[in-house]
Amino acid sequence: QVQLAESGGGSVEAGESLRLSCAVSGNIYMLNSIMAMAWYRQAPGKERELVARMTNDGKTTYGDSVVGRFTISRDNANVYLQMNSLKPEDTAVYYCKADQNPGSNYYTGYPYWGQGTQVTVSS
Repeated sequence: QVQLAESGGGSVEAGESLRLSCAVSGNIYMLNSIMAMAWYRQAPGKERELVARMTNDGKTTYGDSVVGRFTISRDNANVYLQMNSLKPEDTAVYYCKADQNPGSNYYTGYPYWGQGTQVTVSS
C-alpha cells in the first residue's frame, strides 16, 4: 500500500505564503509503481480540483487559478507545494494524491489520497 500524510496547513492573511508537505511511504514495489504525485483542493460546497501535478520525469501541470503563484516539487520521500501570494479563494482542504502507472504489475486502480490539511486565507 501507499500512505500519504500532509502537513503544513494553517491560517494566514492574504498575500502571505505557506509550504505544504506530503510524506510518502509504503511498500517499495507500490512506491515504484507511482508515476506522478499531485495536490488537489476542495473548498466547502465545491468539487475537488487539481492544484498541481508532477510526473516522475518532472513534467508539471497547474490549475489555472494558481499558475505563477504555486510551485510543486518532490524529493525521494516527499512532495511539496509552495504557495505564494495566497488569496482568500485559496481557502480549502488540500490533499496529496499518488497516481500509479496502469502498466505496473502492482497497479491496483485504487486512488491513494492523504487525509488533507486545512488552509485558510483571510482578507
